[in-house]
Amino acid sequence: MATEANGSLANEKAPETVGVGRYVEMEQDGDSNTVKSRLSGLLWHGGSAYDAWFSCASNQVAQVLLTLPYSFSQLGMLSGILFQLFYGLMGSWTAYLISILYVEYRTRKEREKADFRNHVIQWFEVLDGLLGRHWRNVGLAFNCTFLLFGSVIQLIACASNIYYINDKLDKRTWTYIFGACCATTVFIPSFHNYRIWSFLGLVMTTYTAWYLAIASLIHGQVDSVEHSGPTKMVLYFTGATNILYTFGGHAVTVEIMHAMWRPQKFKAIYLLATLYVLTLTLPSAASVYWAFGDQLLTHSNALALLPRTAFRDAAVVLMLIHQFITFGFACTPLYFVWEKLIGLHDCRSLCKRAAARLPVVVPIWFLAIVFPFFGPINSAVGSLLVSFTVYIIPALAHMITFRSATARENAVEPPPRLVGRWTGTFIINAFVVAWVLVVGFGFGGWASMTNFVHQINTFGLFTKCYQCPPPPLPPGAAPVPFPGGLSNITMPFNNGAAGLPPAVAPSPAHFLHHHRHHIHGL
Repeated sequence: MATEANGSLANEKAPETVGVGRYVEMEQDGDSNTVKSRLSGLLWHGGSAYDAWFSCASNQVAQVLLTLPYSFSQLGMLSGILFQLFYGLMGSWTAYLISILYVEYRTRKEREKADFRNHVIQWFEVLDGLLGRHWRNVGLAFNCTFLLFGSVIQLIACASNIYYINDKLDKRTWTYIFGACCATTVFIPSFHNYRIWSFLGLVMTTYTAWYLAIASLIHGQVDSVEHSGPTKMVLYFTGATNILYTFGGHAVTVEIMHAMWRPQKFKAIYLLATLYVLTLTLPSAASVYWAFGDQLLTHSNALALLPRTAFRDAAVVLMLIHQFITFGFACTPLYFVWEKLIGLHDCRSLCKRAAARLPVVVPIWFLAIVFPFFGPINSAVGSLLVSFTVYIIPALAHMITFRSATARENAVEPPPRLVGRWTGTFIINAFVVAWVLVVGFGFGGWASMTNFVHQINTFGLFTKCYQCPPPPLPPGAAPVPFPGGLSNITMPFNNGAAGLPPAVAPSPAHFLHHHRHHIHGL
């Protein structure tokens, strides 16, 4: 009788442990006690809460760390700090909402005997299961577009950073090279297999952040430093949307949760990751802005202003590796969508799936070459895509999913008392939707697109070397004098916007136009 009772109890508990989020179709079965298996488990097969924390923190603060001082120069010190705290908290809240909706969806499906051991749940599927196909289509469109441009930004950042170590090749050529390197992420099966990469990525970012802070403080303030921000509304909201983008890295929350052995433990993980990230972003951005001030308005990459040392070169190399990792974070959900579209998601062959994933990399590669505007592109993506993908849609989806009394009574994870239960949650969600729609998408979209179009008009599409210094004077060449004491060399700025033949001096009007846009900004 006791045996039967124990067996009955085990059967009752079985649905709770079906499909614990381990994506195993590419894993080889074998003896778990072998040295190879233990080493693989240590470096490759992650699914704990610690793995999720490393993944969230590592993915949240990648190349954007280098553009936050640029945002501070647009916002001013006080606004820069306040927006980081505000959007960090708001991003943690919407990541919590996504995790709640994931657990709700998964629980409902597992009650229907669904098995997800050979299937990765994604955000659009959560929306489909809870709210229907129209929500699924909207969520899929925004999520895929955001992750596509998120991958583009990582490629642009790779080219921008490596140029500060080796400027013998222009940034466009470096984009070609790193596009090929990042394409190797097709061999990483899922977020379940990012254990060592997530850990190393966060270590690399931590080094870079503290290098920026310490190097700036040691360097001291430049002569006649000015901290004039904020000066113009367009710059102010451009900087704000870059910070919105910074703390909107939870578009891959569902995939990270699905890689966990116990997804229910995710609820506070993103908040804890954000708190750690703030210890990196606030000191680094504030220190660089304190040291260089308004010079950052024309240098969207903070590394450009620091003198070249072994420490700076190390920061560049580490960020390059981390950007490779973050490229994989952004691109892996796109790989899943593509696999499901062509019917290879449940294929056990790593080589077949890797080959099938390669077409996803091609448009990313192309867009990185078309729009190499490191910094401004972050704000554009933040206002137009991040605002809906990880702020507005999750908040609206949570309100609609639990709008009925029955849904609230049967909720798997009711809101905590700390936020005021359901009433408080509804008020917070309504505030998030209104704020992001008006400030993030409205003002931010206007400002970031104005700045983005300005970059296109100044440098042109397919620009060969965005924000690169002008070429040196050729031997024996004399500067061409211009009215007002300005002078220019006999060669035009090599920015790809409008080149003139060698040995032909640009006209005064050409130089004045370029000088106004390139040096002084908007």
